[in-house]
Amino acid sequence: MILIDRHTRAAKGPFHATLRIKPAARVELIDVRGKLLEELGDEFTRYTRSFYISSHTTAGFLDQRLAELLEHDGRGIKDYLQLFQELFPPGADYVHDTMHLRTELSEAQRASEPLNADSHLTFIGAGLRNSASYELDGAEPVWFVELDGVHVGGTRRRRTTVVAYDREEEVERRRIRIPASPHPIDAQNLRDPGLGFIGVLQDMVRRHGVSFGSFRVALPEEERHAGLTVNEYETLLMNYDLREALRNPFRFMAQTSRDMRDALRDPRSIPAKAINFAQFDAVQVLNQVLDRIRLRDSLVERVVNRAVALPVSHFLRMKRAFDLPVLDRGGSGTGEIGWGTYQSPILVQWRGAERKTRALDVRLVRFV
Repeated sequence: MILIDRHTRAAKGPFHATLRIKPAARVELIDVRGKLLEELGDEFTRYTRSFYISSHTTAGFLDQRLAELLEHDGRGIKDYLQLFQELFPPGADYVHDTMHLRTELSEAQRASEPLNADSHLTFIGAGLRNSASYELDGAEPVWFVELDGVHVGGTRRRRTTVVAYDREEEVERRRIRIPASPHPIDAQNLRDPGLGFIGVLQDMVRRHGVSFGSFRVALPEEERHAGLTVNEYETLLMNYDLREALRNPFRFMAQTSRDMRDALRDPRSIPAKAINFAQFDAVQVLNQVLDRIRLRDSLVERVVNRAVALPVSHFLRMKRAFDLPVLDRGGSGTGEIGWGTYQSPILVQWRGAERKTRALDVRLVRFV
Protein backbone atom coordinates (compact mmCIF):
# COMPACT_ATOMS: atom_id res chain seq x y z
CA MET A 1 0.00 0.00 0.00
CA ILE A 2 1.26 3.47 -0.88
CA LEU A 3 -0.38 6.79 0.03
CA ILE A 4 0.60 10.33 -0.86
CA ASP A 5 0.74 11.97 2.55
CA ARG A 6 1.19 15.55 1.40
CA HIS A 7 2.59 17.50 -1.51
CA THR A 8 3.41 21.12 -2.20
CA ARG A 9 4.20 23.07 -5.33
CA ALA A 10 5.35 26.64 -5.35
CA ALA A 11 4.54 28.98 -8.25
CA LYS A 12 8.23 28.69 -9.08
CA GLY A 13 10.62 26.07 -7.85
CA PRO A 14 10.50 22.36 -6.99
CA PHE A 15 7.54 20.10 -6.32
CA HIS A 16 7.78 18.23 -3.00
CA ALA A 17 5.81 15.11 -2.03
CA THR A 18 5.94 12.75 0.94
CA LEU A 19 4.56 9.25 0.55
CA ARG A 20 3.68 6.64 3.16
CA ILE A 21 4.33 3.01 2.28
CA LYS A 22 3.10 -0.13 4.03
CA PRO A 23 4.99 -3.14 2.63
CA ALA A 24 3.16 -6.41 2.07
CA ALA A 25 6.24 -8.66 2.17
CA ARG A 26 9.76 -8.72 3.59
CA VAL A 27 11.27 -8.10 0.14
CA GLU A 28 9.13 -6.03 -2.19
CA LEU A 29 9.41 -3.54 -5.07
CA ILE A 30 7.03 -0.57 -4.99
CA ASP A 31 6.70 1.80 -7.95
CA VAL A 32 6.75 5.25 -6.36
CA ARG A 33 6.85 7.13 -9.65
CA GLY A 34 3.88 5.18 -10.98
CA LYS A 35 1.81 6.25 -7.97
CA LEU A 36 2.73 9.91 -8.46
CA LEU A 37 1.90 9.73 -12.17
CA GLU A 38 -1.43 8.07 -11.39
CA GLU A 39 -2.49 10.50 -8.67
CA LEU A 40 -0.96 13.82 -9.73
CA GLY A 41 -0.47 13.60 -13.49
CA ASP A 42 0.65 16.89 -15.03
CA GLU A 43 1.40 18.41 -11.65
CA PHE A 44 4.30 15.95 -11.40
CA THR A 45 5.23 15.29 -15.03
CA ARG A 46 5.79 18.93 -15.98
CA TYR A 47 9.20 18.64 -14.28
CA THR A 48 12.11 17.05 -16.12
CA ARG A 49 13.97 15.59 -13.12
CA SER A 50 13.11 13.95 -9.83
CA PHE A 51 15.05 13.10 -6.69
CA TYR A 52 13.89 10.08 -4.67
CA ILE A 53 14.75 9.89 -0.98
CA SER A 54 14.48 7.02 1.50
CA SER A 55 14.79 7.66 5.23
CA HIS A 56 15.59 4.00 5.92
CA THR A 57 18.63 1.72 6.06
CA THR A 58 17.03 -1.47 4.70
CA ALA A 59 14.95 0.15 1.94
CA GLY A 60 16.12 2.47 -0.80
CA PHE A 61 16.52 3.10 -4.52
CA LEU A 62 18.69 1.90 -7.37
CA ASP A 63 20.94 4.30 -9.21
CA GLN A 64 19.30 5.17 -12.54
CA ARG A 65 22.17 3.66 -14.52
CA LEU A 66 21.78 0.30 -12.79
CA ALA A 67 18.00 0.44 -13.18
CA GLU A 68 18.51 1.04 -16.91
CA LEU A 69 20.89 -1.91 -17.21
CA LEU A 70 18.15 -4.02 -15.63
CA GLU A 71 15.65 -2.40 -18.05
CA HIS A 72 13.59 -1.01 -15.13
CA ASP A 73 12.09 -4.50 -14.98
CA GLY A 74 10.81 -5.55 -11.56
CA ARG A 75 11.47 -9.24 -12.14
CA GLY A 76 15.03 -8.57 -13.29
CA ILE A 77 15.69 -6.38 -10.27
CA LYS A 78 14.37 -9.09 -7.92
CA ASP A 79 16.66 -11.60 -9.63
CA TYR A 80 19.58 -9.20 -9.16
CA LEU A 81 18.74 -8.82 -5.46
CA GLN A 82 18.44 -12.57 -5.08
CA LEU A 83 22.14 -12.94 -5.77
CA PHE A 84 22.97 -10.75 -2.77
CA GLN A 85 20.38 -12.52 -0.66
CA GLU A 86 22.30 -15.70 -1.45
CA LEU A 87 25.52 -14.05 -0.32
CA PHE A 88 23.85 -12.71 2.84
CA PRO A 89 21.13 -15.21 3.74
CA PRO A 90 18.81 -14.82 6.74
CA GLY A 91 19.83 -16.87 9.74
CA ALA A 92 23.61 -16.81 9.24
CA ASP A 93 25.90 -16.10 12.17
CA TYR A 94 25.62 -12.30 12.18
CA VAL A 95 26.92 -10.59 15.30
CA HIS A 96 24.41 -7.76 14.70
CA ASP A 97 21.60 -10.28 15.26
CA THR A 98 22.99 -11.61 18.56
CA MET A 99 20.53 -9.69 20.69
CA HIS A 100 22.16 -10.11 24.09
CA LEU A 101 25.15 -8.18 22.70
CA ARG A 102 22.96 -5.23 21.65
CA THR A 103 23.47 -3.29 24.87
CA GLU A 104 22.12 -0.06 23.34
CA LEU A 105 18.65 -1.65 23.27
CA SER A 106 16.30 -2.10 26.22
CA GLU A 107 15.03 -5.57 27.11
CA ALA A 108 11.69 -4.78 25.47
CA GLN A 109 13.43 -3.55 22.32
CA ARG A 110 15.60 -6.66 22.12
CA ALA A 111 12.46 -8.80 22.25
CA SER A 112 10.94 -7.09 19.20
CA GLU A 113 14.04 -6.00 17.26
CA PRO A 114 14.10 -7.69 13.82
CA LEU A 115 17.02 -9.93 12.88
CA ASN A 116 17.99 -8.04 9.76
CA ALA A 117 21.76 -7.93 9.35
CA ASP A 118 21.25 -9.72 6.03
CA SER A 119 19.06 -6.84 4.83
CA HIS A 120 21.67 -4.23 5.77
CA LEU A 121 24.45 -6.14 4.01
CA THR A 122 22.29 -6.73 0.93
CA PHE A 123 21.51 -2.99 0.80
CA ILE A 124 25.23 -2.16 0.95
CA GLY A 125 26.48 -4.95 -1.31
CA ALA A 126 23.84 -4.48 -4.01
CA GLY A 127 24.59 -0.76 -4.19
CA LEU A 128 21.19 0.51 -3.05
CA ARG A 129 21.05 4.21 -2.29
CA ASN A 130 19.42 6.40 0.31
CA SER A 131 18.62 8.82 -2.51
CA ALA A 132 18.84 8.77 -6.27
CA SER A 133 18.25 11.23 -9.10
CA TYR A 134 16.19 10.18 -12.14
CA GLU A 135 15.60 11.85 -15.48
CA LEU A 136 12.84 9.96 -17.32
CA ASP A 137 10.53 10.91 -20.20
CA GLY A 138 8.17 7.93 -20.41
CA ALA A 139 6.26 5.81 -17.94
CA GLU A 140 9.27 3.90 -16.60
CA PRO A 141 8.89 2.92 -12.95
CA VAL A 142 11.12 4.09 -10.13
CA TRP A 143 11.24 1.24 -7.63
CA PHE A 144 11.36 1.70 -3.88
CA VAL A 145 13.28 -1.46 -2.93
CA GLU A 146 12.13 -2.89 0.40
CA LEU A 147 14.40 -5.49 2.03
CA ASP A 148 12.89 -5.82 5.51
CA GLY A 149 9.24 -4.84 5.24
CA VAL A 150 7.62 -7.60 7.28
CA HIS A 151 9.27 -9.32 10.23
CA VAL A 152 8.36 -11.27 13.36
CA GLY A 153 7.61 -8.06 15.25
CA GLY A 154 5.19 -6.73 12.62
CA THR A 155 5.09 -4.61 9.46
CA ARG A 156 7.23 -1.57 8.75
CA ARG A 157 5.84 1.89 8.14
CA ARG A 158 8.01 3.54 5.51
CA ARG A 159 8.21 7.12 4.30
CA THR A 160 9.80 8.35 1.12
CA THR A 161 10.15 11.87 -0.23
CA VAL A 162 10.24 12.95 -3.87
CA VAL A 163 11.44 16.34 -5.08
CA ALA A 164 10.70 17.15 -8.72
CA TYR A 165 12.53 20.01 -10.43
CA ASP A 166 13.78 21.28 -13.77
CA ARG A 167 17.48 21.87 -13.34
CA GLU A 168 20.38 21.91 -10.91
CA GLU A 169 22.32 25.02 -10.05
CA GLU A 170 25.79 24.42 -8.61
CA VAL A 171 26.29 26.44 -5.45
CA GLU A 172 29.68 25.40 -4.08
CA ARG A 173 32.34 22.76 -4.60
CA ARG A 174 35.08 21.97 -2.11
CA ARG A 175 37.42 19.23 -0.84
CA ILE A 176 37.18 18.20 2.81
CA ARG A 177 39.79 16.11 4.60
CA ILE A 178 39.03 13.84 7.53
CA PRO A 179 41.39 11.76 9.70
CA ALA A 180 42.00 8.34 8.18
CA SER A 181 41.31 5.25 10.25
CA PRO A 182 44.48 3.54 11.56
CA HIS A 183 42.87 0.12 10.99
CA PRO A 184 43.34 -1.53 7.58
CA ILE A 185 39.69 -2.70 7.44
CA ASP A 186 37.31 -0.24 9.04
CA ALA A 187 34.13 1.82 8.74
CA GLN A 188 33.99 5.45 9.86
CA ASN A 189 30.78 7.20 10.78
CA LEU A 190 30.87 10.52 8.91
CA ARG A 191 27.89 11.71 10.96
CA ASP A 192 30.09 11.71 14.09
CA PRO A 193 30.24 15.36 15.25
CA GLY A 194 33.87 14.81 16.29
CA LEU A 195 34.93 14.56 12.64
CA GLY A 196 33.37 17.92 11.84
CA PHE A 197 32.30 16.76 8.38
CA ILE A 198 28.55 17.27 8.77
CA GLY A 199 29.08 20.63 10.45
CA VAL A 200 30.85 21.85 7.31
CA LEU A 201 27.95 20.68 5.11
CA GLN A 202 25.34 22.33 7.31
CA ASP A 203 27.30 25.58 7.23
CA MET A 204 27.36 25.47 3.42
CA VAL A 205 23.56 25.14 3.30
CA ARG A 206 23.05 28.06 5.69
CA ARG A 207 25.51 30.38 3.94
CA HIS A 208 23.91 29.84 0.56
CA GLY A 209 20.30 29.65 1.73
CA VAL A 210 19.54 26.42 -0.17
CA SER A 211 15.97 25.25 0.44
CA PHE A 212 15.85 22.16 -1.83
CA GLY A 213 18.93 20.51 -3.28
CA SER A 214 21.53 17.86 -2.62
CA PHE A 215 25.11 17.17 -1.72
CA ARG A 216 27.12 14.83 -3.91
CA VAL A 217 29.97 13.43 -1.81
CA ALA A 218 32.62 11.45 -3.69
CA LEU A 219 36.05 9.94 -3.19
CA PRO A 220 38.63 11.50 -5.53
CA GLU A 221 40.43 9.15 -7.89
CA GLU A 222 43.59 9.01 -5.76
CA GLU A 223 41.70 7.64 -2.74
CA ARG A 224 42.11 3.90 -3.17
CA HIS A 225 40.78 0.80 -1.40
CA ALA A 226 37.81 2.69 0.03
CA GLY A 227 34.12 3.28 -0.67
CA LEU A 228 31.07 5.12 0.58
CA THR A 229 27.56 4.17 1.62
CA VAL A 230 24.68 5.49 3.71
CA ASN A 231 23.37 3.00 6.25
CA GLU A 232 22.98 2.31 9.95
CA TYR A 233 26.25 2.80 11.82
CA GLU A 234 25.54 0.08 14.38
CA THR A 235 28.75 -0.98 16.12
CA LEU A 236 28.34 -4.75 15.79
CA LEU A 237 27.21 -4.51 12.17
CA MET A 238 30.13 -2.26 11.17
CA ASN A 239 32.90 -3.73 13.33
CA TYR A 240 32.12 -7.40 12.80
CA ASP A 241 29.64 -8.34 10.06
CA LEU A 242 30.69 -5.79 7.43
CA ARG A 243 34.37 -6.45 8.11
CA GLU A 244 33.81 -10.19 7.66
CA ALA A 245 31.98 -9.55 4.39
CA LEU A 246 34.89 -7.45 3.13
CA ARG A 247 37.44 -10.09 4.13
CA ASN A 248 35.47 -12.91 2.52
CA PRO A 249 32.21 -12.07 0.70
CA PHE A 250 31.19 -15.75 0.71
CA ARG A 251 31.55 -16.38 4.44
CA PHE A 252 27.87 -16.04 5.40
CA MET A 253 26.64 -17.91 2.33
CA ALA A 254 28.90 -20.81 3.31
CA GLN A 255 27.14 -21.13 6.67
CA THR A 256 23.74 -21.90 5.12
CA SER A 257 24.64 -23.61 1.83
CA ARG A 258 25.92 -27.17 2.02
CA ASP A 259 27.34 -27.07 -1.52
CA MET A 260 29.16 -23.84 -0.80
CA ARG A 261 30.50 -25.17 2.52
CA ASP A 262 32.02 -28.06 0.62
CA ALA A 263 33.48 -25.73 -1.99
CA LEU A 264 34.95 -23.45 0.64
CA ARG A 265 36.53 -26.36 2.47
CA ASP A 266 38.18 -27.44 -0.78
CA PRO A 267 38.58 -24.63 -3.30
CA ARG A 268 39.71 -27.13 -5.90
CA SER A 269 36.17 -28.54 -5.98
CA ILE A 270 35.12 -25.33 -7.76
CA PRO A 271 35.24 -25.92 -11.53
CA ALA A 272 38.14 -24.57 -13.59
CA LYS A 273 41.50 -23.92 -12.00
CA ALA A 274 42.54 -24.65 -8.41
CA ILE A 275 42.60 -21.40 -6.45
CA ASN A 276 43.92 -20.37 -3.09
CA PHE A 277 41.35 -20.43 -0.27
CA ALA A 278 41.99 -16.81 0.64
CA GLN A 279 41.65 -15.53 -2.93
CA PHE A 280 38.62 -17.10 -4.58
CA ASP A 281 37.92 -16.26 -8.17
CA ALA A 282 34.71 -14.26 -7.80
CA VAL A 283 33.45 -15.17 -11.26
CA GLN A 284 33.73 -18.91 -10.62
CA VAL A 285 31.97 -18.80 -7.24
CA LEU A 286 29.23 -16.45 -8.43
CA ASN A 287 28.64 -18.50 -11.55
CA GLN A 288 27.99 -21.44 -9.24
CA VAL A 289 25.44 -19.34 -7.38
CA LEU A 290 23.83 -18.17 -10.63
CA ASP A 291 23.51 -21.80 -11.71
CA ARG A 292 21.83 -22.74 -8.45
CA ILE A 293 19.27 -19.95 -8.58
CA ARG A 294 18.77 -20.48 -12.33
CA LEU A 295 19.86 -17.06 -13.51
CA ARG A 296 22.45 -18.10 -16.08
CA ASP A 297 22.22 -16.67 -19.61
CA SER A 298 20.07 -13.82 -18.35
CA LEU A 299 20.20 -10.06 -18.27
CA VAL A 300 21.07 -10.27 -14.57
CA GLU A 301 24.03 -12.53 -15.30
CA ARG A 302 25.40 -10.00 -17.77
CA VAL A 303 25.02 -7.18 -15.26
CA VAL A 304 26.66 -9.22 -12.48
CA ASN A 305 29.55 -10.32 -14.66
CA ARG A 306 30.30 -6.69 -15.45
CA ALA A 307 30.37 -5.99 -11.71
CA VAL A 308 32.69 -8.89 -10.88
CA ALA A 309 35.28 -8.28 -13.57
CA LEU A 310 37.37 -7.32 -10.57
CA PRO A 311 39.01 -9.20 -7.71
CA VAL A 312 36.78 -10.54 -4.93
CA SER A 313 37.96 -7.80 -2.58
CA HIS A 314 36.39 -5.24 -4.94
CA PHE A 315 33.11 -7.01 -5.66
CA LEU A 316 31.40 -5.84 -2.48
CA ARG A 317 33.10 -2.50 -2.33
CA MET A 318 30.85 0.43 -1.62
CA LYS A 319 30.06 2.98 -4.26
CA ARG A 320 32.52 5.83 -4.51
CA ALA A 321 29.85 8.48 -4.02
CA PHE A 322 26.56 9.13 -2.29
CA ASP A 323 23.94 11.88 -2.29
CA LEU A 324 22.48 13.63 0.74
CA PRO A 325 19.22 15.56 0.26
CA VAL A 326 18.66 19.12 1.42
CA LEU A 327 15.00 19.71 2.32
CA ASP A 328 13.03 22.69 3.61
CA ARG A 329 10.38 20.72 5.49
CA GLY A 330 9.30 23.64 7.65
CA GLY A 331 8.96 26.25 4.90
CA SER A 332 11.56 28.61 6.40
CA GLY A 333 13.36 29.09 3.10
CA THR A 334 16.55 27.33 4.24
CA GLY A 335 16.79 23.56 4.19
CA GLU A 336 18.57 20.99 6.31
CA ILE A 337 20.10 17.61 5.57
CA GLY A 338 17.14 15.29 5.12
CA TRP A 339 18.04 11.92 6.57
CA GLY A 340 16.42 9.31 8.76
CA THR A 341 17.11 8.75 12.45
CA TYR A 342 19.38 5.76 11.86
CA GLN A 343 21.04 6.84 8.63
CA SER A 344 24.72 7.74 8.60
CA PRO A 345 27.11 8.40 5.73
CA ILE A 346 29.88 5.83 6.15
CA LEU A 347 33.42 5.68 4.77
CA VAL A 348 34.59 2.09 4.44
CA GLN A 349 38.15 0.99 3.71
CA TRP A 350 39.53 -2.49 3.11
CA ARG A 351 43.16 -1.39 3.09
CA GLY A 352 44.83 1.35 5.10
CA ALA A 353 45.12 4.87 3.71
CA GLU A 354 48.47 5.99 2.33
CA ARG A 355 48.20 9.27 4.25
CA LYS A 356 46.93 10.29 7.66
CA THR A 357 43.80 11.79 6.09
CA ARG A 358 41.31 10.86 3.41
CA ALA A 359 39.81 13.41 1.04
CA LEU A 360 36.14 13.80 0.16
CA ASP A 361 34.97 15.98 -2.73
CA VAL A 362 31.70 17.74 -1.96
CA ARG A 363 29.38 19.44 -4.46
CA LEU A 364 26.27 21.32 -3.29
CA VAL A 365 23.52 21.97 -5.86
CA ARG A 366 20.22 23.84 -5.62
CA PHE A 367 17.11 22.38 -7.27
CA VAL A 368 15.27 24.99 -9.37
